[in-house]
Amino acid sequence: MGHTVRDKIKLLARVRRIRGQVEALERALETEKGCNEVLQQIAAVRGAMNGLMTEVIEDHVRTHVASPSITSNAERARGAEELIEVVRSYLK
Repeated sequence: MGHTVRDKIKLLARVRRIRGQVEALERALETEKGCNEVLQQIAAVRGAMNGLMTEVIEDHVRTHVASPSITSNAERARGAEELIEVVRSYLK
């Protein structure tokens, strides 16, 4: 079982909180709130997304790169390459 499946309930709860934050940002824009409130909402959404990404990356490293149960160097390298690819696209 993959780590995203194992942690499905916890991850979905985080995504739902992020959705709520995005909806609050949308409402702030629709109701023409000041730029300070809009910026705070954007920062909150970004922080929440970064937290979610950090959690999934950490689980990926523990499961697909650093796990003692991985006996194949090829499998370990594949896990590392997947992580590198995602981090590069995330940081663009």
